[in-house]
Parts: sequence; structure tokens; C-alpha cells
Amino acid sequence: MTAEALPAELRRAIVQLARTPRLLVASDYDGTLAPIVADPEQARPLPESVNALRSLASLHETTSAVISGRALRDLATLSRLPGEVHLVGSHGSEFDVGFVHALDADAKALLRRLEAELEQIAEGQEGVQLEVKPASVAVHVRRAATEAIGEAVLSAVRSGPCTWEGVQVTEGKAVIELAVVETNKGQALDILRHQVGATAAIFLGDDVTDEKAFARLSGPDLGIRVGAGESLAEHYVGDPSDVATVLAFLLEERRAWLHGDQAVPIERLTMLANERSVALVTPDAKVNWLCHPEPDSAAIFADLLGGPAAGHFSIKPEHGSLPLGQRYLPGTMIVETRWSRLLVSDYLEHNLASHRTDLVRRISGSTNAVITFAPRPEFGQVPVRLLRERDGLRVVGTSDPMVLRSPGVDWEITSDGQQETARAVVRPREGAPVLLELRCGTDDISEHPLNESVRRDLAASYWSDWAAGLHLPKVQTDLVLRSALTLRGLVHKDSGSIMAAATTSLPEELGGVRNWDYRYCWLRDGAMTASALVSVGSFAEADGFLAWLHGVLETIPGPERLHPLYTLHGTQLGAEAVIESLPGYAGSRPVRVGNLANQQVQLDVFGPVVDLVVSLATARGSLSDADWAMVQAMAEAVSRRWHEPDHGIWEERHAPRHHVYSKVMCWLTIDRAIKLGEQFGRSLDPSWVPLRDTIATDVLKNGWNDEVQSFTTAYDGDDLDAASLFVGLSGLIDPTDERFQSTVTAIEAELRSGSTVYRYHRDDGLPGDEGGFHLCAAWMIEAYLLTGRRTEAEELFSQIVAAAGPTGLLPEEYDPVAERSLGNHPQAYSHLGLIRCAQLLSQ
Repeated sequence: MTAEALPAELRRAIVQLARTPRLLVASDYDGTLAPIVADPEQARPLPESVNALRSLASLHETTSAVISGRALRDLATLSRLPGEVHLVGSHGSEFDVGFVHALDADAKALLRRLEAELEQIAEGQEGVQLEVKPASVAVHVRRAATEAIGEAVLSAVRSGPCTWEGVQVTEGKAVIELAVVETNKGQALDILRHQVGATAAIFLGDDVTDEKAFARLSGPDLGIRVGAGESLAEHYVGDPSDVATVLAFLLEERRAWLHGDQAVPIERLTMLANERSVALVTPDAKVNWLCHPEPDSAAIFADLLGGPAAGHFSIKPEHGSLPLGQRYLPGTMIVETRWSRLLVSDYLEHNLASHRTDLVRRISGSTNAVITFAPRPEFGQVPVRLLRERDGLRVVGTSDPMVLRSPGVDWEITSDGQQETARAVVRPREGAPVLLELRCGTDDISEHPLNESVRRDLAASYWSDWAAGLHLPKVQTDLVLRSALTLRGLVHKDSGSIMAAATTSLPEELGGVRNWDYRYCWLRDGAMTASALVSVGSFAEADGFLAWLHGVLETIPGPERLHPLYTLHGTQLGAEAVIESLPGYAGSRPVRVGNLANQQVQLDVFGPVVDLVVSLATARGSLSDADWAMVQAMAEAVSRRWHEPDHGIWEERHAPRHHVYSKVMCWLTIDRAIKLGEQFGRSLDPSWVPLRDTIATDVLKNGWNDEVQSFTTAYDGDDLDAASLFVGLSGLIDPTDERFQSTVTAIEAELRSGSTVYRYHRDDGLPGDEGGFHLCAAWMIEAYLLTGRRTEAEELFSQIVAAAGPTGLLPEEYDPVAERSLGNHPQAYSHLGLIRCAQLLSQ
């Protein structure tokens, strides 16, 4: 039997169950895993079921168990089930992890009395067997010489020992079991569920004794009865071979959900942006990431982190073929995906009301295309219905209105019991493309007043006009332009804030727990991004960011109380939470929203802000009063707190340390403030010059380690950190200083691995590993150039360039061993680092 032969309702229930965070798979033995046979000692489980149970048990957060009426010893001997599968015998009085019910003297005496009485009843009755277990005795009449003998024995047992005080009776097919402890399969299921913390359970059984387990199922649980007969189970299958099919299908769905079998390599994801929203598109034109109403809101499409069940919007040829390629239209954020006779163009519209997110998808060509529209608001946690309208679909059940305008498209709507999905087959014609317009934040499904081609031209010129005014280096000009466009795409124009990355929870290690939410505005990242855009000739983003930061400063007692990051609208983040219903990218859990780093002390954040003001004022040739006030505020914050330990740039969830990088950034804050004031004739705080000298002396005295011949991570250890390169990159010491040259050599030796540079190799309190950081590699390139090692700088830069995806985007990290990208995507750090290196190499 194949999975397709299972009833459709059962398949849907299994798919839903497979996506529970912690799953318990439990089954009866005889008649379920093993066919009923004349000789119970020959009841062997079907190999397909054994393999499925073992494979399920090997999966993350998945437990397999067999709950049988047989004695545990006999069950283990007969079933030969692997050790990964838990065994529970005697209807739940025996567990393979230890005998749960230790018998007291009274129970032992009662058990001896039962055994003696039942031996008398069975004596001389041909084919009747007694099975003595640690806490019970079972009377089997399946092999009685005649049916009458069997009924007579069972009648005697019922009227005799079954009535004794303290005896627990369980009746099955041709068997009565009398136990001296209170136990049944329902209790056993509850014990297992509690032990493993299961969020849902499945139980399969064929006997009346299994009804007590079925009775304990509720909510997302699933009960399956094997064979005919009245049952509390919701679903039925025919025989043990069908059980094997159910288990194999559950394994397939669970494995796919946990491990993200279809996960697209991170660097191959392409970003759409309009400075209000962002979306990601796979190389085969699936929109697999879109949040609304803000980029840091809950996702409508979260296929990226949860597979198709978490929501997607897909377009592909009806008769499958691989796409020929994907590209941005030059100088824009419009993405084209091309097959031999099909072209899909995607973009986010501009000039909309602030509460709107409009995604336009244009299908042209000469072959049939299949469209699948599966919105799953709130990371798939809100069931939705899709209603057909004359010109499209209306999404019902969301907190914000949502429609899909699709004139001429004939949709077929299906349901998996909780969510609805729309599918259509369309055929574009010459001069008549198929248009799909997803409108979030409005219920208006009417025709747009502007022709789509006009809107597409407006979307293109919005970016290309801006790009035309940039000053780009001669090295990797096209890739630098794409990096600049990407950085601008991470800008939230309404507020002025800038996202660190477009996503949450893309892993720093596949299958690991280093998964963080980067859809917020870090002071450091935002300032560095704005500085990079100033360096290519765009000032508006810096103005917007500084205005946003002024707004944040108005909400706190003093600048020294700034948090490291804020929401895009400048408010404090809520508590960090986990979306349990999502398995994560390629099985990398947990999926997080929010970020605990919000509560940390990071004293380096003031330096990049002042550096941004310096860059902006120098480029313009003037310094505004507001920008000078910002510099004074950052200097005030440093003067009050520079001497404290902090959590550092990498936000380790450890006790604070005196990080060298943080001290250097405090020095940079004061140094740049002094130079800026002198440059533009502003009066300086008299404390700044001595404070700058004090911080420099402190770093040189406590940050240098003679044993390792390097500036270290922090004052209290000998571990190295790529961020400590800023002792020289910042100008605190001259690049020709032997201590800086030695630091470059030490960090290179310990932290560089081929095409990348790791942040550090110390124990940071988290399990697992991570990739090298593109930003750290960029710092190393700059250090190479400062120390006269241009050849090494050019080689490492070429390796960063090679790591970019086919549309020029870079995530946070790169694993040089597995040769794959890691981390949130696209990452501002990576792109601003690439721009900086290209500029330096062009000089």
C-alpha cells in the first residue's frame, strides 16, 4: 500500500501531526506492528514498521514506543526492536527504563495468590495458557482446544479472581489480564508523554485494551484503529501492512519538516525591496519570505523557515523544467526569473500608503504556468480561508485585510483541514501577460489607475535614478552597485531606521541553535550602513538614520542609556520568543522573534554613530547643529561609561568583559569628536582631550598580551578576536607599529581559514559552531592593505566576491569546510564590508 492509498483525511491528519514540535509515536504490538498468528510466540513485527519506528526515533524531538500487553522481557525477545524504540510491557506496568511500580509485600502476596488460583482454573483445560508477569498474570484462551473450553475458563476467571479486591482487570481478544498494580495503556501513554514533553502523540492499536490509550488522546493527538470495530479512534486502517504505510508516511513528512529537504542555498535567495517592505524569492520564482505590515512583523510567507506549510507564493512551468537563470534588471530591485518559454518579473510597489505592502508578479511567455498561492499569516499560526472574487481572491481570517488581484485567473481552492491553498494554471499570450497583485493592508481589489507597465517603469526608475548618482570604485563596480542597492533596500524609509538583515533565524550552523532575529535596527549596524552609502555619494539615508536616532534619544534619560538595538520605529523590543511550530531553515531550530541583545550593554555603539557624522559632514563640507548635538551626546555617553565592562560587538550571552574593541570604539568616539569640532570650528568640551589619552593608555596597557604577542579580545584573557584589528584600523596606534603588525599575524594564524575569517574560537556559552564572517574578512583585507600586504588583500577579496550568490547578494557568514553560506540574508555587514574593500583596492 502506498501513502496515496491512505484515506485523504488520514493523510491530512498525519501531515498536521508531523509538524508538532515534540512528537510521541506509540503503537500496540500484536495485531498492529505484528500480524495476529496462531502461535503467539511466532508474532514477528513487519520489517517496514520496525525500520520506520527506528528512523522516527532517530529524528530530532521525536520519540518512538511500543506499548504491549506482553511481559517486557517477552516483548523485547520476540520483537527484536532496536534500542532506540522504547518498550512498555504488561499494559504499562513495565518500562524499559526501569520497573515503574515496585511491588510492596501485600501486592506480592496478592500476585502469588492470583497465580495459584488461576493455575487451578486452567488445570486440565487443553490449550489454555497462563503468562506470569512481574505485576500481573494473563490468561490466554486463543489456543484453547474448543471455543467452549475458552469461554468456560474466562467465565470462571471473571466470576472469581476478577472480583478480588486490589485486582485490576484488562480484557482483550481471547485474553484476560489480572494485575496487582493500577495500570493500563492510557496511563502508560501519559507517562511517556510526560517524560518526553510531547506536544502531540499518535497511537495505533487493534484491541479493546488499546481503547484506554485512545481515550487519553486529545487536541492535536491522532488515534488510528487497526481493523474493524467500534473505537474511540478517529481513523481506521485495515491491517499491520497499512500500519507500516502510516509510519513510513509519518516519517517522510516529519523528516521533511524537520530537515527542510527543499532548503534553497541561502546565497541564492534574491531580495525584493521598496524601502518599506522586503521579500525573498528563490531561484525558481517562489516567494518564500514576506512579512507584513513591517519587515519585523510576523511573516505571511515563511516557507524559508518552515517549508511549504508555512506559506509561499509560487510560479513555475506546468511541465517542469529548471529555470535558465535569475537576475535583477540592472540598477533596480526588479527580479526576473526565466525558463525557456516563461518569464516571471517580481517587484514591490512604491508610493503606497504606509500600511500597504503590494507585491506585483508578471507572467509572460508562451507556455502554461502553475500558480500556487498559500498565504499563512502569523508564521502559519492563523488559519485562513480564501474566497473567490470576480477579479481574484480575498484572504479571510487575517487581522489585516489582504487580497490577490488576478483578473482572468481561474482558481481551484483546496483545504488541508486548517489552511486553504489556491492553485491555477494560466497561459500568457503575446502582449497579454498574466498579472498577480498581492495587496496587504487593503481590501481594495479593483483595477489600479495606472497601467502595470507604467508602475514597473516607476519601480525601476526609483532605483536606477538613485544608482546613476553614485560614485562607485573601479574594482568590482557592478557588485558594489548591487551592494549599495541592497543596503538601501534594508533602509526603512518611513522611520529612517536600517535593518541589520532581512530575515530571522537563518542559521550560523545547519541544524544548530545559533539562530537570531536581525530584522531590527542596531545603532552600530545602522550607522555603518549609512556611512557606506555616504561613501558612494548618497546622504539621505544618513540623514534619516540620525533623525531616527534623535527620536530614540528623546525617549531615554541620557545617551549613555541607549540600547544596542530598537524596532524599526524606535521602540524597545518585546521579549525574545520562539515560534515552536516552525522547524527552521534546514531543520535549524529554534526559530526566534525578538532579540535578547536588546537588554545588553554594548559600549562600542557610540563610535560608529560619530564616525557617520564625520563622514557626512566631510562629504558635504558642512556640519549641522543637529549633527554636532548628536556627536556631543555620544561623547557624553562615553565619558560616563567607557570604563565599564560590556557584552561587546558579538553580543555574547556571558558576563560582561572589558572588550578591547569596545574600548577602541570609545576612544574613536572622543577622537573623532575632537577632530570634527576642530575641522568645523565648534567649541570642544575641555575634558575630551585628556579622556582620549586616558582611554588610549588603558587599551595599550591592558589590551596587549605579551604571551600571545597580540591585542586580545578583552583585558582578562589571551583569546583572540577579529574585532581587535580595530586597534590599528581606527588609528589608535599607527599601522606601522609592531604591535599592530603582530596582531594581524596572530589573528590571521588563528582565525583565518582559507576564504574567510572567524570572529573568534573561544567558548561563548552556546553549543555548536559557526561560519566565518564576511565582515571580519573585510577587516582583514583592510589590515593587509595597512600593513603593505596588497597581494593577500586582493586574494581574500576575490574569495569574498566568489561567495556572493548569482544575483550578487551575501549573507552573514561562510563555512569554508562545507563551502556553503550561513546566517541571515542579505546582511548589511557583508555588503558594507565589500564596498569598503573595493574602495580601498581602487585607490
